[in-house]
Amino acid sequence: MATFVLVHGSYQGGWIWQRVAKRLRAAGHEVYNPSLDGCAERRQQVRPGIDATSQGEEIADLLFFEDLHDVVLVGTSSGGMVTCRAAELTRDRIARLVFVDALALFNGERIRDIVTRSSSVASGLTAGPSREDAEQRLFADLEPTTRAWVLDRYTPHPVGVSETPVKLDNFWSQRWPTTVIWCRRAPNPGEAHQRRTAERLDGKWLELDTGHYPMLSMPNELTALLTTG
Repeated sequence: MATFVLVHGSYQGGWIWQRVAKRLRAAGHEVYNPSLDGCAERRQQVRPGIDATSQGEEIADLLFFEDLHDVVLVGTSSGGMVTCRAAELTRDRIARLVFVDALALFNGERIRDIVTRSSSVASGLTAGPSREDAEQRLFADLEPTTRAWVLDRYTPHPVGVSETPVKLDNFWSQRWPTTVIWCRRAPNPGEAHQRRTAERLDGKWLELDTGHYPMLSMPNELTALLTTG
């Protein structure tokens, strides 16, 4: 059995992984799906200085204090950046990396360097789409019941995650057992960006015929890909 740490993306929390986490646990795996600093139920803790680098350090701390080893570290969307930082800080604890329709930036890049079209509106320390925009664009491809459930839970994201250049000291110079899962119907971060990740890390390339939230739209299929690698 494996140990999975599931890292969410922007406007999300650990809740986004609920369906997949339940399936992994039912199969006997150990699973952690935390909400990152400033997100979801931790949104009241938002403060200056939260970015992908600090959130990566947060996940690295989780691996250390829980004394986790042979971890399958999974990141989706902007959580891919968090995954990269956490991995390079805890190299001896990582068994495999999985990027699920995820951003994996080079040192010094920012999300807006890759994702050029966004309707997120900044409001102080956070940014996020309006409920109307989230319903009609961000989560439009989800079936109605799931979309309503998500709309009750999505929250603005710490603005530093998209605006602050990511810090990666040596991630890209190392070799990692890697799987990249591209969601064909998702416009961002797009195939070209994810091909770059797979090629740079010599990773396995897999595809799902769904939008940006396969953990909600295709939890059975995504769980199968995570467990078979």
